[in-house]
Amino acid sequence: MVDAAPAPKTGGGSFKDKDKPVEVRLSNIIAAKAVSDAVRTSLGPKGMDKMIKTSNGEVIITNDGATILKHMAVLHPAAKMLVDLSAAQDVEAGDGTTSVVVLAGSLLGAAQKMLSKGIHPTTIAESFQRASHKANEFLTEVATKLDLADRESLLKSASTSLNSKIVSQYSGLFAPIAVDAVLRVIDPATAINVDLKDIRIVKKVGGTIDDTELVDGLVLAQNVVKSAGGPTRIEKAKIGLIQFQLSPPKPDMENQIIVNDYRQMDKILKEERQYLLNMVKKIKKSGCNVVLIQKSILRDAVNDLSLHFLAKLKIMVIKDIERDEIEFICKSTGCKPIADIDSFTEDKLGYADLIDEVQASGSRVVKVTGVKHAGKTVSILCHGANSLVLEEAERSLHDALCVIRCLVKKRYLIAGGGAPEIEVSLRLQEYAKTLRGMEAHCFQAFAEALEVIPITLAENAGLNPIAIVTELRNRHALGETTAGINVRKGAITNILDENVIQPLLVSTSAIELAAETVKMLLKIDDLVQTR
Repeated sequence: MVDAAPAPKTGGGSFKDKDKPVEVRLSNIIAAKAVSDAVRTSLGPKGMDKMIKTSNGEVIITNDGATILKHMAVLHPAAKMLVDLSAAQDVEAGDGTTSVVVLAGSLLGAAQKMLSKGIHPTTIAESFQRASHKANEFLTEVATKLDLADRESLLKSASTSLNSKIVSQYSGLFAPIAVDAVLRVIDPATAINVDLKDIRIVKKVGGTIDDTELVDGLVLAQNVVKSAGGPTRIEKAKIGLIQFQLSPPKPDMENQIIVNDYRQMDKILKEERQYLLNMVKKIKKSGCNVVLIQKSILRDAVNDLSLHFLAKLKIMVIKDIERDEIEFICKSTGCKPIADIDSFTEDKLGYADLIDEVQASGSRVVKVTGVKHAGKTVSILCHGANSLVLEEAERSLHDALCVIRCLVKKRYLIAGGGAPEIEVSLRLQEYAKTLRGMEAHCFQAFAEALEVIPITLAENAGLNPIAIVTELRNRHALGETTAGINVRKGAITNILDENVIQPLLVSTSAIELAAETVKMLLKIDDLVQTR
């Protein structure tokens, strides 16, 4: 950090310290490159995993760039920009969060070399911006159009994303789940985006990842309340979602009621009993036979007496529904949240053919199937041996869902394995020859910086990066636009034969966002700390 110090006056009247902006820029580049180098080893199918210990003692094992950077305690403001860059890529594309940071680090390295040659930072920043637009034009030229009815290509794209994860051996299970989940919540003919809130991932520790399944309906992680002997299976269910408490009211303030007569005591208990009985009768009168109760922080959402009455009337009770689940439950079942007992009417109920508490891989979940007025929602029930595996499985599934979402937003596919980066690099170098002056140098440097992706893929796979990338460049120069690094065979092959394909949007947004961040970093010439 550099404090803003008062500038000493010199004979010339105005003072300009030429060294300070150079030092600030260098400090920013070094800090940002340090972040880039930290995640670089986790790029690609053979990338390493990181174990992160959070401040509260929680342990996370992952190789997802966005997750690694989110949990990093980064202090330097320029390095924080790379953390934000990864988060932006996660929002825009959902995948390629490691690639975008590695690419930004490589571009900063290229910019540093040009700064040392005396090229002005504004020239570099603007040339990089133009080069990123040109690179995206070239990427679109080599991309192939996709039809959402082509299930095979969708599966290959999801598998490519999953292959670089810890759970890569389960890509044959997760890829169809991700593809089916997205296709069920959209209309492929008209959709231009996917709301991933319509796809809910429910995690349950127990069993193995193989037990993960897609449920066409609703899955609740909460269990049915059985303490009063209520039902655990209801056919032709009428579902009421209540946001009030089925327990006796409490005074607003911390009042104390002193009872000195057992008849008064009796009266209080009678009133409480009558109050609860009236509430339960109103619920039964509406025809409701399943009650979902929102979690309450004020008092017990439900007490033993009300559970006893509900069990007698054969009403199933599921309590502790979280506030953030309410919207999804309402959309899935067609019910409406009910805020007080007086507005409990039949038109606010949802309908389902069956609600059943099932034993699944050592844990119990509630499944709601055959919903009458179903919204376009699906649930994925994810199992895992422990919480570390389960968390990583959820992150991997989320990335696979995001890949399919990218293909819905922009229906183009490109090859993987470093093929598009080398192709664009070669085309940009050719294009740079048509330019003149400083811009030609900048385009050339941008093109060379793109090669960091295939170099890193080769390094992480234990291959010789110089030999591999030289051969890859040679094959592309001979016109093999889909030649890429096959990390499993350790050789250059036609990557489409290996089913390694990815959405165009992941690569274009990565190049654009990386160039944007580099431009912002190069334009900074002072770092002022406020007191």
